[in-house]
Amino acid sequence: MAVVLSKIIGCFRSLRPNAFLLITVVAALCVALPIGVIFAYLFTGASDVWTHLLDTLLGRYVANSAWLSLLVACGVVVIGVPTAWIVSVYRFPGRSILSWLLLLPMAYPAYILAYTYTSVLDFSGPVLTWMREMGMSEWLMAPLLGLRSLPGAALMLSLVLYPYVYLMSRAAFLDQSVNLMEAGYTLGQGRWAVFRRVVMPMSRPAIAAGTMLAIMETLADFGTVQFFGVQTFTTGIVRTYYGLGDTIGAAQLSSLLLGFVAFLVLAERVSRHRIRYYSDRLRKLDQTAVEVRGLKAVLMQLLCCLPIFFGFLLPTAILLKWIFIYAEWQSLWRLTWNSFALAGVVSAIIVFMALAIAYANRLYPSKWLFYLTVVVGLGYALPGVVVAIGVLIPFGNLDSLISDMLSIFGVQPSLWLSGSLFALGFAYLVRFLAVGYGNVSSGLSRIRPSLDQSGRLLGLSQMGVLHRLHMPLMRGSVMTAILVCFVDILKELPATMILRPFNFNTLAVKAYELAGDERLIDAAAPSLMIVVVGLLPVIWLNRSVGRE
Repeated sequence: MAVVLSKIIGCFRSLRPNAFLLITVVAALCVALPIGVIFAYLFTGASDVWTHLLDTLLGRYVANSAWLSLLVACGVVVIGVPTAWIVSVYRFPGRSILSWLLLLPMAYPAYILAYTYTSVLDFSGPVLTWMREMGMSEWLMAPLLGLRSLPGAALMLSLVLYPYVYLMSRAAFLDQSVNLMEAGYTLGQGRWAVFRRVVMPMSRPAIAAGTMLAIMETLADFGTVQFFGVQTFTTGIVRTYYGLGDTIGAAQLSSLLLGFVAFLVLAERVSRHRIRYYSDRLRKLDQTAVEVRGLKAVLMQLLCCLPIFFGFLLPTAILLKWIFIYAEWQSLWRLTWNSFALAGVVSAIIVFMALAIAYANRLYPSKWLFYLTVVVGLGYALPGVVVAIGVLIPFGNLDSLISDMLSIFGVQPSLWLSGSLFALGFAYLVRFLAVGYGNVSSGLSRIRPSLDQSGRLLGLSQMGVLHRLHMPLMRGSVMTAILVCFVDILKELPATMILRPFNFNTLAVKAYELAGDERLIDAAAPSLMIVVVGLLPVIWLNRSVGRE
């Protein structure tokens, strides 16, 4: 990572300040391309496949996606908010360790958790076999047999996505003013009433933001719902494209999914557009934490340990057992090299462009530049399968055009763009540029503008200020951006599966293929490799939270 960071800094030294504006325009056009392509198909005529989907499966896609989003929203709030409240308000043995252990399930992609639990809880798995040998009744085994279902998919997603709500809720609770709570106590309200009527309404924006992130990840998920046989928008898009061979129908389904995401975001914002949230800074909640001992402390420890155990410790132990006993390592190194090389190169490009966009906004602030930056931020709201279809259509058309032009010279037609790593990297750029920009811009915003002025007074050029003053102060933010983008690319499944070249596999795709063939134990090695790498940003994030 340090080598990648030094390369990015070296590239910046050769740029002119005006190049930042050009990079910002190019980045906005890249993100706008798949969005425009997807929405353009709303106005095309309906194909026979689309008519078939409208009559048969579309209602099921909408209902399952809506129910799955609702169940995951409830799950992440039920897990994330109480655990955040416990570690924020109460002091008990192990609190400091549990506060960061609760972040560990974030390292797991939901589809890996689904593969792991399915193998253990299958009819012929060790758990149900032991229950049958013990003579337990069927109604005790029925919930485990129903894991491959919509509620089972919601449970897997909730276990890995609750850290979004936990992180944001904890930050909101720690920023709460004790004065408001004490005012509630003086009015005769108990601790539960104050939490329900004072703390929760003040924390609503943070909880809603974390929940919306979890819902968007749910709508973007493909591996879990496909493996559990739940028909959602993402499975419908892939089935329409691969199974029915209808690109137009897949694009029209993608436009509906994109509209569904936009509707959820707008509905949440409209619900609180007249509400304002303010907090004084006299005394914060963490300054008056309540000391807890005895049975109450044990119950709090147990409540915090449950999501850690089921979301990280247990599946990790199962994967480790499979690897040490059954794993075959011959092909793993090639998959690891493919995944790491692709993720490393693309994450470096993403962070380079994110730095350019952030600096353009700092050096040349304007309204039109602000709007371009907003367009760049839209990419993360796009599910990976939508980005893949939005990239595949224009690149496929360009391939046809290039092949027609080269046919004059006797060159055989080929997938020049749509069948290359360039298309896959382009999709990653569209999807995760907002992630890189968010980390970089937050680090740059903490540098006072007076430092820029001091550097200019000392004779430094604009690029000299950026290179000699800003870069050393932003190393942490830039490293975080590289790390988060790297892991997100490593875990991305639907876009990789659709756009990857022939004979090119990654860890995520290989794990999905092996699990699809019911070779769940063979999928353990690539799955655990993804989890191990996914731990890096979690540890980094915990260090950042601790410093704050």
